[in-house]
Amino acid sequence: MKVRGGVKLFAVMLFVALCAPLALAQAAAGDIDGLWLGTLDTGAIKLRMVFKFASTAEGTTGQLQSPDQSDAWIPVTAVQRESDTVRITIGRIQATYEGKLAADRQSMAGTFTQRGTPFAVALQREKNAASLERKRPQNPVKPYPYREEQVSYANAAAGITLAATLTVPEGKGPFPAVLLIAGSGPHDRDEMLLGHRPFLVLADFLARHGIVVLRADKRGVAKSTGNYATATTEDFAADVDAGVAFLKTRAEVDAHRIGLIGHSEGAVVAPMVAVKDADVAFVVMMAGTGVTGEDILVEQSRLISLASGMSAETVAKNAEEERSLLELVRKTNDAAALEDRLRQRLLMNGVPAVQIEAQVSALSSPWMRYFLSYDPATALRKLTKPVLALNGSLDLQVPPAQNLPPIRKALAEAGNKHAEIDELPGLNHLFQTAKTGAPAEYGEIEETISPVVLEKI
Repeated sequence: MKVRGGVKLFAVMLFVALCAPLALAQAAAGDIDGLWLGTLDTGAIKLRMVFKFASTAEGTTGQLQSPDQSDAWIPVTAVQRESDTVRITIGRIQATYEGKLAADRQSMAGTFTQRGTPFAVALQREKNAASLERKRPQNPVKPYPYREEQVSYANAAAGITLAATLTVPEGKGPFPAVLLIAGSGPHDRDEMLLGHRPFLVLADFLARHGIVVLRADKRGVAKSTGNYATATTEDFAADVDAGVAFLKTRAEVDAHRIGLIGHSEGAVVAPMVAVKDADVAFVVMMAGTGVTGEDILVEQSRLISLASGMSAETVAKNAEEERSLLELVRKTNDAAALEDRLRQRLLMNGVPAVQIEAQVSALSSPWMRYFLSYDPATALRKLTKPVLALNGSLDLQVPPAQNLPPIRKALAEAGNKHAEIDELPGLNHLFQTAKTGAPAEYGEIEETISPVVLEKI
């Protein structure tokens, strides 16, 4: 579960803006034209960033991309030069980069700052754009042995339209169908992360095995309308309801065999929908939670910190402080009072003043406040439909020891006779074959989803 905004470092939400026409900027002549590649290290994860500059008669234009997060390019607002110093402003994501060019003009050392949080980032010239593509051998290659259709459907109550891809097997239907539900974060229909497209791989596998698959951009993301920033887990459940209703209108779909496959937060959403919608036939939970968001976040931070080499004493102290901060968010109902108290706490904890507002916004968001309090067992205790719950033994974001026992207990209390709960050895939160399970490995692993998981689903 990639927590939006995070806690402690509040994982930097980079490059989520949509593309727009490039702004023209004033800069020196074209000695920085071309591609520049660097790596932003947040501590928990490493993200590549690419600047692309070009000289025009009116100055230098620029774009920024995080190829590990999206194919989209974000416009650079301004490029300024003072001798060997390059200053770049990216207004759309409230970020800047300031670097000093080396004498050979092949590299620059500098600092990338977003919403007050600075990161040292060295840039190197990159002459081969193709080298930016990570090896992802499981990504399917066209032509596909099934039909792919771009569709859209409405969540009328919310006044939004979800844009999606429908894959339909060859042959005569109607076929069983599934709707894929992404984890937390502004995900597109492929649940793209660090160059991986897990839902593209999963949809391809299922379509080749005679199953219709619907996967959508989240509300407010890519081609879907709506406001992502104000949405909660409950809102995403309503969007899934709309997807199930859409599937029932399709002649290719067997309306009595529609299932939900959710990953991470999506595996929390799936049971919420299944217990209310009689037309949902089954649920697959991939790294689903069995405890509240507050418990998840504290344990997630503790395990990832330990994996990154932090001392046990420091980890324990940070966990105690994090628990206290999250309790403050959960228990304070008045929004204005919460923001004031958060500012005081963060300032007292030594958070730089320029970072405080971004952290206050993340912690007090509607999504965070809902997530901290919601207990997934509420829905699981009512779920009597067939359930497959999968978790990787190396998952540090939704740890199996913390979550599988309460999932098993809640389904037993429901009297569910058709539940299979498996901890799969050697797999991480993305169900990749991993060494440690740390998020820092995600992008370095070529495998997108273990074939064991695909076959089991």
